[in-house]
Amino acid sequence: MNLHASARRANKCAAVPVAEIATMVSTDLFDYQLPPELIAQHPTERRDGSRMLVLDRITGACEILPFGAIVNYLEPGDALIYNDTRVLRGRMYARKNGEESGAKFELLLVEALDPERRTWNALLRPGKRAVPGTRAVLLDADGSINPDGDAFTVLGRAEDGAFRIEFSTADSDRLQQRYGHIPLPPYITRGDETADAERYQTVYARESGAVAAPTAGLHFTPEILDEISRRGVKEAAVTLHVGPGTFKPVSVANAEEHQMHSEEYFLTPATADLVNATHAAHHRVLAVGTTTVRVLESCSNEAGFVTPGHGKTRLFLYPPKKIHSVDLLLTNFHLPKSTLLMLVSCFCDREKVLAAYELAIREKMRFYSYGDCMLLK
Repeated sequence: MNLHASARRANKCAAVPVAEIATMVSTDLFDYQLPPELIAQHPTERRDGSRMLVLDRITGACEILPFGAIVNYLEPGDALIYNDTRVLRGRMYARKNGEESGAKFELLLVEALDPERRTWNALLRPGKRAVPGTRAVLLDADGSINPDGDAFTVLGRAEDGAFRIEFSTADSDRLQQRYGHIPLPPYITRGDETADAERYQTVYARESGAVAAPTAGLHFTPEILDEISRRGVKEAAVTLHVGPGTFKPVSVANAEEHQMHSEEYFLTPATADLVNATHAAHHRVLAVGTTTVRVLESCSNEAGFVTPGHGKTRLFLYPPKKIHSVDLLLTNFHLPKSTLLMLVSCFCDREKVLAAYELAIREKMRFYSYGDCMLLK
């Protein structure tokens, strides 16, 4: 495969002055200032049209390359592990009692509660209007009340603020296709567009259940994956259904006091065997995204040996904790003071990570979900 021709920029990341704080898990240690115009509002024209900042974890040296160069950092015998979750078309709108004058609700599906996928945990706004027994009729794309009577009823509310709702039909997939919108992150200030239905999913998305995309994987194309395979790199999937808590900021001064959200994961025996065999043969595991790391670390011991499993994880990784199951990490740029930035800082010294972020800002790289990415090696 021909890589995009591009001039290589070799940079030694400058040190970032950070105020000394008593504890190494102080939330303020993971802060940085981002110009708002660097928050990507749309994807690049091509999936592989993004840039990749390569950070050497030992020296702190950085290099900015086209994303396609990732194939040059993988060797025969390495393993590529990604998250194959698929984003629900889970944002819907509805009117109370199907009346034009009724309260308008915004619904975000979070998790199906029964095999029929008729009853769900969901977020609702405005929550004060959504008392148990409230019935709301779904709105078509033009904002009109659908004539078919498709609706949901509020059954109750959980302690975490989520609502339990029941649809008028068990065919929630049809409801998502007709009434659902792609739930773009809150820092994307536009509504979803037709292109988002494809571009806010990875090319290997299979298992439906996420409210947000595992965005490090958005850069891959079938051609790049084919090239990686031809180079003797094996690939496998984990599944972690990203929940709305991924956008929850760490609002406490001491990161250890943050209440981590729960997310459902699956690690198959085949993927676990590949990770373990790769390490046993002294090759490397590249994790695509922090969600992949969360699955592997939830199932790993301190020697990096992973065991297959299925469950819900509240794993919260922050320095000085270490990551044992992964050797390389591909990840997008994350929000200040976020649990995701803290996780990355377990894989590489916080100072080097923040210095790389400063370089990315100087080079006007694109940030967050539709933005550019980092490869930590």
